Amino acid sequence: MEVCWQIQSPTSLRPGFQQKGRLKINTFIGFLPRPISSLASLESQYNSNGFLHQITASADFSRKKQGRMAASGPKSSSPRGFGRRTTVGSAQKRTQKKNSEKDSNATSTVTNEGVGVSNLPEAKADVQKQGSDVLDKRNVLDGSDQVEKKPTKDDVLFEQKLKAERENLRRKEIEALAEETLARGDRMFVYPLVAKPDEDIEVFLNRTLSTLNNEPDVLIMGAFNDWRWKSFSRRLEKTEIHGDWLSCLLHIPKEAYKMDFVFFNGQSVYDNNDSKDFSVEIKGGMDRVEFENFLLQEKWREQEKLAKEEAERERQEEEKRRIEARKAAIEADREQAKVETQKRREMLQPALQKAVISAENVWYIEPSDFKAGDRVKIYYNRGSGPLAYAKEIWIHGGFNNWVDGLSIVEKLVDAELKSGDWWFADVIVPVGALVIDWVFADGPPEGAFLYDNNSHQDFHALVPLRTPEELYWSEEESLMFKKLQEERRLKEEAMRVKMEKTARLKAETKERTLKKFLLSQKDVVYTEPLEIQAGRPVTVFYNPSNTVLNGKPEVWFRGSFNRWTHRLGPLPPQKMEAADDGSSHVKTSAKVPLDAYMMDFVFSEKEDGGVFDNRYGLDYHLPIVGGIAKEPPLHIVHIAVEMAPIAKVGGLGDVVTSLSRAVQELNHNVDIIFPKYDCIKYNFVKDLQFNRSYNWGETEIKVWHGKVEGVSVYFLDPQNGLFQRGCVYGCADDAGRFGFFCHAALEFLLQGGFHPDILHCHDWSSAPVSWLFKDLYTHYGLIKTRVVFTIHNLEFGAGAIGKAMTFADKATTVSRTYAKEVAGNSVISPHLYKFHGIVNGIDPDIWDPYNDSFIPVPYTSENVVEGKRAAKEELQNRLGLKSADLPLVGIITRLTHQKGIHLIKHAIWRTLERNGQVVLLGSAPDPRIQNDFVNLAKQLHSTHGDRARLVLIYDEPLSHLIYAGADFILVPSIFEPCGLTQLIAMRYGAVPVVRKTGGLYDTVFDVDHDKERAQAQVLEPNGFSFDGADAPGVDYALNRAISAWYDGREWFNSLCKTVMEQDWSWNRPALEYIELYHSARK
Repeated sequence: MEVCWQIQSPTSLRPGFQQKGRLKINTFIGFLPRPISSLASLESQYNSNGFLHQITASADFSRKKQGRMAASGPKSSSPRGFGRRTTVGSAQKRTQKKNSEKDSNATSTVTNEGVGVSNLPEAKADVQKQGSDVLDKRNVLDGSDQVEKKPTKDDVLFEQKLKAERENLRRKEIEALAEETLARGDRMFVYPLVAKPDEDIEVFLNRTLSTLNNEPDVLIMGAFNDWRWKSFSRRLEKTEIHGDWLSCLLHIPKEAYKMDFVFFNGQSVYDNNDSKDFSVEIKGGMDRVEFENFLLQEKWREQEKLAKEEAERERQEEEKRRIEARKAAIEADREQAKVETQKRREMLQPALQKAVISAENVWYIEPSDFKAGDRVKIYYNRGSGPLAYAKEIWIHGGFNNWVDGLSIVEKLVDAELKSGDWWFADVIVPVGALVIDWVFADGPPEGAFLYDNNSHQDFHALVPLRTPEELYWSEEESLMFKKLQEERRLKEEAMRVKMEKTARLKAETKERTLKKFLLSQKDVVYTEPLEIQAGRPVTVFYNPSNTVLNGKPEVWFRGSFNRWTHRLGPLPPQKMEAADDGSSHVKTSAKVPLDAYMMDFVFSEKEDGGVFDNRYGLDYHLPIVGGIAKEPPLHIVHIAVEMAPIAKVGGLGDVVTSLSRAVQELNHNVDIIFPKYDCIKYNFVKDLQFNRSYNWGETEIKVWHGKVEGVSVYFLDPQNGLFQRGCVYGCADDAGRFGFFCHAALEFLLQGGFHPDILHCHDWSSAPVSWLFKDLYTHYGLIKTRVVFTIHNLEFGAGAIGKAMTFADKATTVSRTYAKEVAGNSVISPHLYKFHGIVNGIDPDIWDPYNDSFIPVPYTSENVVEGKRAAKEELQNRLGLKSADLPLVGIITRLTHQKGIHLIKHAIWRTLERNGQVVLLGSAPDPRIQNDFVNLAKQLHSTHGDRARLVLIYDEPLSHLIYAGADFILVPSIFEPCGLTQLIAMRYGAVPVVRKTGGLYDTVFDVDHDKERAQAQVLEPNGFSFDGADAPGVDYALNRAISAWYDGREWFNSLCKTVMEQDWSWNRPALEYIELYHSARK
């Protein structure tokens, strides 16, 4: 059976043309009303699988045509891929003159629709026969070998005839298509019927039936894949087909699955298929999804290219800065060489003035004419001075007024001259010497007692054959310059090596921490591979037995990407199956898109929902690497009243600065709004400049901006004097001061046009931000902003904290255990659903034993034993302790009841009983407690002065030395929301001894009792801990620690290495805060 077009003969073409909707070429099964010879070779030339091509049109172009015209791309008379071949009946000369072609890149998406092509066996047989004839004529076989003959004149004529015949067949096919198109009332068709990628296609338009029927010029304008890929514009030329048919030849790119186009007159008159645009489906190439992935890959390649270009620009800029710095350094060294040389010249003048050739009856030199580098004899009359009875005579000498110190040391021998008591020494005159300087002594430098130093003037001899003075000093300046250059080079090289090692250690630590962070969830969820790769499949493993889905017969996976915002939408729910390892885990797999940066999922008991495990409202989120998309940055604004190091009172100041830096390093935007106290340490503020001023609360508020530790800070300076008190806290109106500041900070954001994603406020002092924002500012431009509130210590301002808990979108405290400890408090308990514990971190750049200028030897975990030994020796020497290899316990704390001062006293005496040393650094805000420790210090210093030292002030450099020199750091707090002391101790390889409370329990894992708890966090045990708040509790931990030091030094040293390698920076807490910020925005 043949499949042919259905020929219809409408009484009028116009009704068919005016019909609304998409143009279609329908297939017809049956007989044509006339012979089909004119369609010969159609199917054989274009493998159409038995169907004619379907032409469709969409309704997109009319709304976008102006924009697409503007994006026509580069101009070229003959762009690649649009090379023109002979069109049916076209006037070729006119084509060469008029054809205007434009190619450019656009972007698009498509639907694939059915395509129809006639099945023409007669034409196929005809073409096959012709091809066979050509082979018979062109090839001659001789036995089993094929021999090529040079084409004869007949061959050439035959080829030309065959080519003409094929062209004639092609023309007839196109004419038949034109007739059938008109018969259907359509005005456009394409040839061949099946459009394929990377092939040519000819587009035909009947101008008479088009809205362009009166236009002298007709152009086609289009693009591929829903107008998203490679736009084009070409002029249509007149054909020789009967009727007003125009055509042009186009090349279909290999990425195309659809061609979209319209016709126009080059100006403002269009035929856009009744606002639906024309379209042709492309068969055998990419589909829509493959094209989307292709676009993503193109985007990724473009990003890679841009990244390389940017890296190259940065490299060139860095090279330029390096060259400029090098030039400046050379000039500085040259100037310093001049200065140093001038100093030496001035220092040498007295010696030159005093220098002589000899001193009668005291000394002389042979030969008398000598130069630098010569060997000479210096004679000395022992009887002429105070060495007359010395058994030995030594010369201690130098040159040029001792410029290089002692450089000549020789023992004199008896000259055995008949007259006088003369002795001599063979001496080489130093290179560069203008003057030789010396004294005589009765022994070598380390053993001399009696000297002849020429009555405190020393002896000075001129070098007779010396270099001219100006030339000498010119050479000296050059040598000095080279010396300074070499010193600088060595210094810069050492600094470079150290910086590279620091960066490497930091990167390795961050990588290990991320891996441990992922592994720490393995009891609930993990993936294979552990590091999820964009564009690759991933298997998710889930253990419902450790979640709210324990015991459920089914577990369903519901996921998406990019924090549930991916362009493809959520994945369909997938029923999870049992894992192959026999564990209680279930699993499912998913393909990760190329443009994914985060995988998001929750679990449910049914396909349509039921009970969910959504990680207590946070959902599960795992980072994806290798993708072409990056996570959009959040904008976080901290409103706080403490900040290290400019105005630090307690741990709050450390957290505000360090958390901001860590989040900023994760490519988010961070600002801090801070009071402009008159007691700020402005030496830590960089680029401080006046920003603006505004009025609020009947006062002018001046705003200053600067950088603190690399973080942007806006300083608010109200002109009412509220922050000109010389202190942070301690005023009777502190609540009013900070309430005013909170309101002024929100007004600053509103008037300044800021739209942060997150407002993060801290403790009672900035708690008013939460309710002021919700009551007064959510309806005035800050709609998208969410409030996060952190409790650093519930002991202060419980009322304000409770109100902030009510209004905050999310609330945190500084450790998981402290969150549990305060969960029963009446200001916390109603809000447990949004209350989370996140352990604080420390700033690894501030607390870094490898780059710490306050300790004698920089060290890492690789040389922790040597580094801590040197620090202990320095600490013992500085504090007047016995220099001995003894266990040293350090205590660095505020002396308050919260810190367990009664336990501290007991630990001091217990350490001394175990023959250890103890150093305490800290002070008490309560004078009674301070006096108590002053008395204790007097007692200890008098009875155990070689093993105990109490320093009752705060000394930052000394604290660094104690962390480095101590074997143990004791933290026996009664309660401790987080605690930074134990974290800093581990950073310096000191083993923590702590009471199990708050953040101390979350960060210190007892070597004897917490192995499983440590493993759950992918950690090794790292210290000693105790439960009680009494002397036996302290003894239990401290005795085990000191015994371990005495009895297993090798094991103890390995423990120091272990604790030092653990990451207690903000790397992990920052990730948890980012998750919290996103959950607040959901």
